[in-house]
Amino acid sequence: MATAASGGGNRYAQDERRRSADHVSFLKHKKYRYLWLALLLCIVTGLGYALIDQEPRPNGGSWYGYALGTIGLGLIVWLSLLGIRKRNITAGQWSLKAWTSAHVYLGLALIVVGTLHTGFQIGWNVHTLAYVLMLIVIVTGIYGVIAYATLPSALSSNRGEMTRAQMLEALTALDRQLESAAQPLDRAQSDLVIAALGQDVFYGGAWGRLTGTYPGCKTRRALAHFAGAEGEAEARTRALLEKRLEQLGQIRRHLRIKALLEIWLFIHIPATIALLAALLAHVVSVFYYW
Repeated sequence: MATAASGGGNRYAQDERRRSADHVSFLKHKKYRYLWLALLLCIVTGLGYALIDQEPRPNGGSWYGYALGTIGLGLIVWLSLLGIRKRNITAGQWSLKAWTSAHVYLGLALIVVGTLHTGFQIGWNVHTLAYVLMLIVIVTGIYGVIAYATLPSALSSNRGEMTRAQMLEALTALDRQLESAAQPLDRAQSDLVIAALGQDVFYGGAWGRLTGTYPGCKTRRALAHFAGAEGEAEARTRALLEKRLEQLGQIRRHLRIKALLEIWLFIHIPATIALLAALLAHVVSVFYYW
């Protein structure tokens, strides 16, 4: 009985620790384990470069350059496997959270490793192309980390208790009320309302979503027309247009935040693929002319 109770207590403690770990950001995983590892890598490689007493200074063609190149190549290939790793959710030493944490910090360490590998020698060649692509991948990755650390809360705050479908349903309900309210209006006024209702909610394209600017908004245009209008029908229409514009604002903010969350991937992933191709050309050319 005591053994069973003890076993149950151990399982409960393990479950509590696991739940507590689940709420820790991947950036803080295991008390910043991979941040310290990345800093150690930067310090060791930096000291190695500084303490080598040779002229000219080590570059990509020196023994130290080859060593750093091997480390950098291994890291880049391993880090690029995160997309595959995401498909297998597991716990333990190499959980997805651990892998993502290592991906971020070791990816940043590549700035130091890759720069020292070049020996600060930049030119118009495939070697520099690989270096520049590496920096692009790292910079877009930094944006991705910042976006996923800050934007989900903004997305949740804007959405409230509503899903995207419910936001669109609320807009549809307002549109039905506007159709009814526009019936007593004169032809010019009703045409403005009809034009607003007929405009695609998702118009504006990628630029509109990213910037949140919709200069051709027909709802705003109709509302401006009714701003000084008098009469019961006009007042009801104006009130409904104000609600419609507010609802459109919520939907557009939702689209903008989602776009800001996802846009970096349209650069990060293609740049990673291009980086791997440039690295292959870099390695082949190095050994061909060795």
